Amino acid sequence: MGKKFNYSVRSLSQCENIADFRELAKRRLPFPVFHYIDGAADDELTKDRNTAAFDEVDLIPNVLAGAEDIDMSVTVMGRKSALPLMLSPTALQRLFHWHGERAVAAVAERHGLWFGISSLSTVSIEEVARRWSGPKMLQYYYHRDRGLNAALTQRAKDAKFDAITLTVDTIVSGNRERCKRTGFQTPPRFTPANVLSYAMHPTWALNFMFREKFDLPNLSTHVDAGSGQSISIQDYFNSMLDPTLNWQAAEQLRNDWGGTFCLKGIMSVQDAKRAADMGVDAIMVSNHGGRQLDGSRSPFDQLEDIVQAVGDRVEVICDGGVRRGTHVLKALARGAKAASGGRLYLYALAAAGEPGVERAVSLLEAEIRRAMQLMGVNRIDQITPAMLAKR
Repeated sequence: MGKKFNYSVRSLSQCENIADFRELAKRRLPFPVFHYIDGAADDELTKDRNTAAFDEVDLIPNVLAGAEDIDMSVTVMGRKSALPLMLSPTALQRLFHWHGERAVAAVAERHGLWFGISSLSTVSIEEVARRWSGPKMLQYYYHRDRGLNAALTQRAKDAKFDAITLTVDTIVSGNRERCKRTGFQTPPRFTPANVLSYAMHPTWALNFMFREKFDLPNLSTHVDAGSGQSISIQDYFNSMLDPTLNWQAAEQLRNDWGGTFCLKGIMSVQDAKRAADMGVDAIMVSNHGGRQLDGSRSPFDQLEDIVQAVGDRVEVICDGGVRRGTHVLKALARGAKAASGGRLYLYALAAAGEPGVERAVSLLEAEIRRAMQLMGVNRIDQITPAMLAKR
């Protein structure tokens, strides 16, 4: 994701790709907050591989196909999406910019895209349902507190969310060394080691202190951790999430929910087959952005085998590492129903709020359209494995 020549990005208008948004976000955020978004587990090999994997294959274009009428739409989990791109659910968004999940929801609705909110979102399930009508999922973290689990399911039902997506790769926290070094907690805890960075970013600090009080409204009815009580994400996962989560619990949640159900964090063919046997509607091939098991495979690397094994029984979404429209097309050529990502819009949110997310999604939309035109395809279903070759 590196630049081909050196230049400095200092404004939203200068952002031409996701790498530019990352640079601008780094300028505008206190370093503990930036490194929470940017960091991953251990040596961060898997995080880097998630994007690098797309470079190991090449697109093979056809020509003389006409490029005026381009239909980029797909149907995912029963809802039409204007692009084969989903905005993955991510936590704590109002820490990155005070617009938070409201910005992402608004942009997703304008562009006709699936998006998700986390159980650890900073805007409530009810507000998202009331204000935005686009297809939306609740990313479900399975907690030790059974009352909280039941409440999340019922609130999603009452709000008529389109899907629940159970995250299955967080029974313990990954070793997020950047967060340990910066002392990142939620809400932020100011220490002698990081207070200068917060002070040097007064716009962020003033927005955090004087706008809407920070809260995790989907959780704070049951637990203080993360809202009233400052805690690291590692400690939250290790103390609050249920390490006994298993296939039986996932199936029970699917039955309790009774609606469209997705598993996020499937990486092996064996697990993909078991998910299909369970009757889930979709799986997200994902390694949590490299934040959990470092040294694991990238979703794109695993995609072909998983699609061959279960692609006729369950929708397969390639989640993670997407930085370009051509990455989306490569995932589609390997059989994914759609591609999704979190950092691709989080950098933009952190850099400039809703206008940043709007520009990032617009750039990716233009890249997908242009790539389809240059590939000689007018519809998503014309993208086939024959259009992809390993180097």
